[in-house]
Amino acid sequence: MRLGRGHAWLRVGVAVWSFVTYATFTRTLWNAHSSGEDRPTGYWVAHTVLIVVNVIIGVVLGRLGLKALRKPS
Repeated sequence: MRLGRGHAWLRVGVAVWSFVTYATFTRTLWNAHSSGEDRPTGYWVAHTVLIVVNVIIGVVLGRLGLKALRKPS
């Protein structure tokens, strides 16, 4: 199945959105941890896993989108 350039741009856009939102989320989580916010370990582990998974999704979608954009029409 061949997807158009619009789909490629959508992938790139979702990848960029993923990086921006999770960079913000990571900064907020880091600041909470640094300030000594008292949370169970599971909270920190779960949110760290969410960040890692979403960054991986962003990388995959970004690569697929850029690869599709580089192909001749």
